[in-house]
Amino acid sequence: MLEKFTEKAINIVTEAQNQAKLMQNVLVQPEHFLLAISKLAKGISLKIFKMYNIDFDNLRKVVEEKLRFEKSSKIYTNPYFSPASKDLLKRASDLADKSGNSSILFEHVFIAVLNDKNSYISRVLERFNFDTYKVKDTLSRLVQKKVSKIKHPEGEDVLKNSELLNVENLLNGSNEIFNNALSKLSASKYEILGTEQILSSILENKDSELVEILSKLGLTSQNFEEKLNELENRDDEFEGKQIIFTPNAFIAMNNAINIAKEMGFSKVTPSHLILGILKSKKGIAYKILKQLNVLSPDFEKAIISPIEKQTPEISTIIKFAKEEARRIGRNTVGTEMLLLGIIEEGNGIGYKVLNELEITIKDVRKVIENIVGYGDEYFDSEITFTKRAKKVLETAWQLVKKRNELKIESDHLLYAITCAEDCVAMRVLEQLGVDVIEIKQGIIFEKQKRNK
Repeated sequence: MLEKFTEKAINIVTEAQNQAKLMQNVLVQPEHFLLAISKLAKGISLKIFKMYNIDFDNLRKVVEEKLRFEKSSKIYTNPYFSPASKDLLKRASDLADKSGNSSILFEHVFIAVLNDKNSYISRVLERFNFDTYKVKDTLSRLVQKKVSKIKHPEGEDVLKNSELLNVENLLNGSNEIFNNALSKLSASKYEILGTEQILSSILENKDSELVEILSKLGLTSQNFEEKLNELENRDDEFEGKQIIFTPNAFIAMNNAINIAKEMGFSKVTPSHLILGILKSKKGIAYKILKQLNVLSPDFEKAIISPIEKQTPEISTIIKFAKEEARRIGRNTVGTEMLLLGIIEEGNGIGYKVLNELEITIKDVRKVIENIVGYGDEYFDSEITFTKRAKKVLETAWQLVKKRNELKIESDHLLYAITCAEDCVAMRVLEQLGVDVIEIKQGIIFEKQKRNK
C-alpha cells in the first residue's frame, strides 16, 4: 500500500513508529500518528494546530498519559503496527480513492486519524477544544481534486509566436541596433524594416564581442553588404501582408523575444536577434547567411556560448522541463514541466520554497503522470510551449522588468505559476496539499533570508 503514499505521507508513518519507540510502546497506535502529524505539520495542517493552540510537547504529554498502560520496560527497535493503525492506513487509502487522488496525501492520513473511533484521539483533542468536524471539512475540501485523464489540459491552444510580440520591450534591449536599422531604412528606397537592416546594423558594431565571433565564423559587415547589394528585390522578406516590419522581420523578432525569455533575460540582445533570424529560416538576412556558407553546426553554438556564461537559473529550468516532457513522450512543455524544472534545478529560491513545503520530484512526477499521461510523440520534433506555460514565462518576464532586474530566476517563475488560473502546475501542488498563499509567503521569506 505504501507505494501509493506521497513522501510527506510516508514521513507520517515513519514518525509514528519513531514516537512509539520513544514512548517505549509495544505497538504503533493511532495516537502515535496524531503525534507524527503534529510534529510534521506544515501549511494548512500547521495552521490548524496553531488555531487551537496545540503544540507538539503538550500534545505528547496528553497522549503519553492515555497510553501509559502500554509502556514496556523493553525498548523495541521497530514497534509493530497495531490492527487499529493498519485500519487507519486502509481508511486513508479509501479516502484518496474517493477524492479522486492517485496518491495518498498527508491530509488523507490526517482525516483518517480524526475519523478513528477505536482510540483515545477524540478524548485527547477534546482537551484542546478541537473542532474535529470543522477540521475534517477543511481538509476534505483541500483534497477533493478529481482528475480526468486528457491528452494535455494546456495543450489545446498553443500560442503562435506573433501573439507574444512586444516591440517596446524589444527596443529596450537593442535600442542602438534599431536606431541604426531605422537610419539605414530611411536612407534606402524601402519603407518597411526587414531582417537585412537588423543584421546589417548588428554587424557594424566593430567593438562588439558578438561581431568579433561572427567575423571568425566568416560573417563580416563587408561580405554581408556585398551580398545585400546584389539583391534585385525583397521577395524573400514578404510572405504575407505588409506591416511596419516585414513579415519575416516580425517573425524573427518574436523568435528573439521567446529565446531571450527561455534563456531568462529581461532584455533582447543582438545575439538573441541573430538567433531569432536563424530560427525563422526566412528572410533576406537568412538567405545571405546561406549564400556566404556560414551556417555550419558551430555557427549557432558560437553565438550562444558567450551569453550562456551569464545565463540565469531559468535556462537550466527550461532545459530540465524539456527533458521531463521527453521522458513521458511529449513534445509540449506545460506549466507542470516548468514546476519539475524548478525542483530539478535544485538551488534557487523556487526550489527552496518547494523543498520547505516537502514537495518532492517523485511525488510531483506521479501526480503529473496521472493528469497528463504518457505520450508517444516523435522525439526529434521541436519542443513547443502550451498557452499557459508561455503566459507564465511572460508573467515572470514582466515581473522582472517591473522590478528592473536583469534576469528571470526560479522564484519569479514559481510566483508566475501561482498567478496562472487553473494551470496544471497549481493543480499538482494543490493535490499535494500546498496552496498559493503558502508559496507566496515562502518566496517572501526566502528572499528576505537571501538579502540579509
